[in-house]
Amino acid sequence: MEKIAPQTSQPHSLADVDLRLLRVFAEIVNANGFSAAQVNLGMTQATISAHMRHLEERLGMRLCERGRSGFYLTEEGRQIYSAMLDLFGSIDRFQNAVSEAQGELSGDLSFGTVDAMYTNRSLRLDRAIEEFAELAPQVRLSIDIAAPQVLSQGILNGRYQAVLMPSQRQLGQMQAVDVFEERQNLYCSCRHPLFAVDEDTLTDAVLARQDFAGRTYMPQGPICGIGFNWHAVAAHMESTLLLILSGAFIGFLPDHYADPEVQRGRLRTLAKDRVTFNDTFQIVYPRKRPSRAASLLAKAILSCQADS
Repeated sequence: MEKIAPQTSQPHSLADVDLRLLRVFAEIVNANGFSAAQVNLGMTQATISAHMRHLEERLGMRLCERGRSGFYLTEEGRQIYSAMLDLFGSIDRFQNAVSEAQGELSGDLSFGTVDAMYTNRSLRLDRAIEEFAELAPQVRLSIDIAAPQVLSQGILNGRYQAVLMPSQRQLGQMQAVDVFEERQNLYCSCRHPLFAVDEDTLTDAVLARQDFAGRTYMPQGPICGIGFNWHAVAAHMESTLLLILSGAFIGFLPDHYADPEVQRGRLRTLAKDRVTFNDTFQIVYPRKRPSRAASLLAKAILSCQADS
């Protein structure tokens, strides 16, 4: 691996140029490569490469490898990226604190949630965003879709100021507010052998023998008293749906997300009277007092959910 000599033996102090270069690095990592980052950065790949070389020279270390083998972070790159998220989170909190001290509601609000929210009839997230935009027109809202474990980590490292996700075992650095319950049913596709089986035949033993598509953030223990045969995992509802539609697996989906495929005859609900459970969704903040913008978005979500 190429070694990059540091410019100085003294501890490195940050300058404005370093912050600009670090934000380029952050966009590259978020896009998983130089090419994919071009649009968001508004730069050519040659310019992005030049910025990365400059950053690596200033830090005296190789941050990432890029080439025919693909893009990946070095160990030093992972450490810098993690520290960088902490840094940017602190900067955002400082800017929001200044805005609040000035009596303004401005700055950036980074909000994360899981996928398959737009079909949720209990949530009306679109109305909540509309209400928030009317009340805080000077706030730049950034929304990210990610798995629950990524959202939890993002709250801890400052990437997100608020997230909406299924209830998790919360760490001490988080606080949470319950929002709604989401029904999870068990499904198979029309290509699966159980699709045409009589309901009375769907015993726990029969279901336990099927190849099961679970979720990466769930413990692989019994669900609804059934020890499923975990044979595939996915972090998102869309990927879970694809696994189930393949006909090779059964698995759980939110009822509102699966309903269109059930109506098309492509999915069947299995043992829905007994093999079902509710996920409690929560708005999660850092343990510190949330910003006014984050609190306002949370109130909008709760308000629109109550009106639906």
